[in-house]
Amino acid sequence: MFNPFAPGFAENPYEEYRIQRETEPIQQTPFGPWMIFDHAESVRLLRDVTLSVDVRKAMEILGEDPRDRAKMRAELFPDKAPREDTSILNIDPPDHTRLRKLVSSVFTPRRVADLAPMIERIVDEHLDAVADLGEMDLIADLAFPLPFAVISEMLGMPDGNSAELREWSHTLVKILDFTIGPEELMAAVVAGENLREHIANVIEWKRSNLGDDLLSALILAEDNGDVLSDTELVDQVNVLFIAGHETTVNLIGNGTWALLQNREQLELLRDDPLVETTAIDELLRYDSPVQISRRITLEPIQIAGHDVAAGTFVLTSLGSANHDPAAFGPTADQLDLRRADAARHLAFGSGTHHCLGASLARLEGTIAITRLIRRFPDLQAVGTPAWNGRMVLRGMDSLQLSLR
Repeated sequence: MFNPFAPGFAENPYEEYRIQRETEPIQQTPFGPWMIFDHAESVRLLRDVTLSVDVRKAMEILGEDPRDRAKMRAELFPDKAPREDTSILNIDPPDHTRLRKLVSSVFTPRRVADLAPMIERIVDEHLDAVADLGEMDLIADLAFPLPFAVISEMLGMPDGNSAELREWSHTLVKILDFTIGPEELMAAVVAGENLREHIANVIEWKRSNLGDDLLSALILAEDNGDVLSDTELVDQVNVLFIAGHETTVNLIGNGTWALLQNREQLELLRDDPLVETTAIDELLRYDSPVQISRRITLEPIQIAGHDVAAGTFVLTSLGSANHDPAAFGPTADQLDLRRADAARHLAFGSGTHHCLGASLARLEGTIAITRLIRRFPDLQAVGTPAWNGRMVLRGMDSLQLSLR
């Protein structure tokens, strides 16, 4: 049976994934949900339009969910009105289709590409700050502040308490792990409420201070008379803010660590600009920032001969799928920045809910990692990373580096 609590899993889950692929690639886990470990079946599940991502539908089928966040929110904030979750991460078509179309109309590849000079400036500022010290904590000094600064500047967010906002975001994402305890769940609900209130206030301010930024564009976005409601605006900005931050932190941290453990690949990326165009997808495949994606069955189905009841959570192990030799050949466990089919990875999911911010994550990761290793060619890790121990958003809390 899959055991994410096995010693060493947080540091390196890929041996455990290999065992599961070779023994029972489709199984019901001891903690309830089914889990898929191979690439082909993961792709099929993620692209199956009959499956859902809406937890409320599972609650309707099962009658009750003991982890009902709405109930906890009502107990913690009795004076606040109930609200529906309209985040594109948690709703199905046709609502998802409508909202994604509106957000995509302003979150375009060209708008993302135009961010490159700004991202380069922010990266260089953070590298300048540690150059004379000769050492840095990759997460605290670059990976964590960079995407936060980028998304804030891109949205045109006014100056605020950045440390508080980052802490709310960091606390909130723990809710994605189904192993979360009651105290962490309560803290996540409170953090989520604080962040939503902050974003709502920013949107209200922005309506009177429109500019050339993504948040202004979202406010003005229209499709045949359809616009985002106030609640929908808050939820989509919330997703961009959180997903655009936490996952990119992990990409920069995991990718840099992978290169440091494979020095010849680091030197290849450092010295050959042509590798830049393919390297980030291989880093995403090799140690994915997001390790699990969920779907919910709305009716009884079969998965490779297994009967799965309606209202069941099915988890695709993206990290395992990305190391599946059936998809990536006998070198699937090796880092190869010239891998021709690296872009087949599932780090951004697949199907209807493929990550909307994939191009931004690729851009930030590429700029941050390449400028780091070229600015400091003798870069070395000091010790080993302090991994965050999370199953869904795999990353590290700290990685000490020597720059010379």
